[in-house]
Amino acid sequence: MKKILLNLILLFLINSLFAQPAFINDSLDIYIKREMERWQVPGLAIAIVKDGKIVLCKGYGVKESGKKDAVNEYTLFQIASNSKAFTGTAIALLNYEKRLSLDQKVTNYLPYFKLYDTVATQLCTVRDLLCHRIGLFTFQGDFLNWGSTLTRKEIVEHLQFTKPVYRFRYNFGYCNAAFVTAGEVIKTVTDTSWDDFIGSRFFEPLEMKHTNTSYLTMLNDKNACKPHTLVNNKLLAMPLTNIDNMSSSAAINSCARDMANWLLFQLDSGRFNGRRLIPFSVLAETRKSQMVVSDVNSRLFKTKHFTTYGLGWFSYDYEARRIWEHSGGSNGFVTKTEFIPEENLGVLVYTNSDANSLYEALCKQIIEAYLKMPYRNLSEKYFIPSQQGYIADQKELDSLQNLVQIHIKTPVDFKKYEAAYSNELYGKIEIRNVKNQLRIIFSNHPQNTGNLKYIGDHKFLCTYSDPTLGVQVIPFEMLNGIADSVTIKVADFIDYQSYLFKRL
Repeated sequence: MKKILLNLILLFLINSLFAQPAFINDSLDIYIKREMERWQVPGLAIAIVKDGKIVLCKGYGVKESGKKDAVNEYTLFQIASNSKAFTGTAIALLNYEKRLSLDQKVTNYLPYFKLYDTVATQLCTVRDLLCHRIGLFTFQGDFLNWGSTLTRKEIVEHLQFTKPVYRFRYNFGYCNAAFVTAGEVIKTVTDTSWDDFIGSRFFEPLEMKHTNTSYLTMLNDKNACKPHTLVNNKLLAMPLTNIDNMSSSAAINSCARDMANWLLFQLDSGRFNGRRLIPFSVLAETRKSQMVVSDVNSRLFKTKHFTTYGLGWFSYDYEARRIWEHSGGSNGFVTKTEFIPEENLGVLVYTNSDANSLYEALCKQIIEAYLKMPYRNLSEKYFIPSQQGYIADQKELDSLQNLVQIHIKTPVDFKKYEAAYSNELYGKIEIRNVKNQLRIIFSNHPQNTGNLKYIGDHKFLCTYSDPTLGVQVIPFEMLNGIADSVTIKVADFIDYQSYLFKRL
C-alpha cells in the first residue's frame, strides 16, 4: 500500500512538473541570474501560483550587496503600493458588511477632510479616494509625505493645500494621500487602526506570518532586505526609509511566500485552504474598472489596448485575457504582483533595488510563457531604452557638473540666499551656510539635506543626502539684490511637481 501511495505521489509531482511551460522548468533560473546581473539587482524573490498551487517560490541573490546572506522565500521587502489592494479590499469588505458605504461622502467619516476646492470636498466619496480621481496629478504632493515626519492625519489635512491639476473625477491622477485618507476612514468606522484591521482580516487568516506594516519590525528583522539604488551606475546600499505614515497607501512589508497566499486567495474567489474568508462579491467590487488610465496601444505588447483602475488594482487586456496587477516602488525597492483569473495564474516579483525594470519584465516573461507565446527576451527589450535614458541623464548631469567646475572660483555671496523659506503645502525650509557651502534643511525631512553648488545665474546644483531624490537644478529668484524665492525639485520617482518657497 505504501509503495502504491508513493508511486501516486511521484506521478502527481511528475505531472505537475510537465504541466509547467518549458521556459519555467528549463530556463527560468538561468534567465533570472543573467538578467539580475544585467540590471545590477542584488536580490530578488519570485512566486508563481497556478491552478490553486504554489508551483514556484524562491529567492535569488543577496539581501545586501557585498554580503553573503541570501534572499529566500521568506525574506522581507517593502512592497509599497502593493499595499493598496489590501486597503481597497478592506474598504469593499466594510461596504459589504454595511459598516460604511463606498459612495458616502468622506466628510461623513472624517469631518476634518478638505480638498483644495470646496465643492470637490463636499462631493468626494470613499470610492473617489480609491480610484485616483480627486483631481491631483500623479504623485502630486508625495515629496511632502514620503519618509516625512508628518502623521497620517496630517497627510490628510495637507490635501487642502494641494492645488489640483485636473477637474474633479475627470482624469486619473495616482494619489497616495487619498489612500492614506481611506486608511483613516477604516480607523474611524472600525475603531481600530488600518494596520490591525488588515492584520486580523487578511494577514492572520491567510497565514501571512512574516508580513507586517512596521518600519521598526522590518528594520530589526534579520531576514529583511537592504534597499539599494544606482548612483553613477554603481550599486549603493541605503538606509531603510520609514514610511509608516503612508500606511494604507504603501506601508506593508512582506515576502514571496506570504504574498503567494494572497494570490491563491484572489484566484480562489476569496477562499483559502478550502475555507471562505470573504464573499467573492467583495473581490469583484475591487476589480471593477472605475477610471480609464490609458487607451493607447502598447508598442511592446501589441495586443494590449487599455489600462483601467479599480479599487486598489490596475487592470489591462492582453492576448484576449483580463489581467489585474499592481506595482510598488519605495526608496530602494520595486515590486510587482499580477494575476489572471481566466488562467488561474498569479505571479509576483520583488527586488531590492529601485533602479531596474526587471521586476516588470520578468512578470510579463512568465505570463507570456504560460500563454504559450513565442519566446522573446523582455528584460532586454526593457533594458535598451532604460540604458538610453540613463546615458541621456548622465550626459545632462555631466554638463551640469562642468558648470560647477566653471564657477568653482566665482565669488558667491551666500548671505543673499541664507534665509528661511516657506511653501503653503510643504511648510518651511532653511538655506544655511554650513562649512562654506549652502545647504537646504527640510523641516519635514530632518534626515535629508541638499548641498548646493553654484552654476551661475543664481542657480545651484543640488545633491541630496538621499540619492533617490536625485541631483537637481535649484533656481533662486532675486529681488533688490537678495533671494526672494527658491524652487525645489526632487526626482520624478518621488514627485513630478516643483515646489516654490517664498522667503520669510
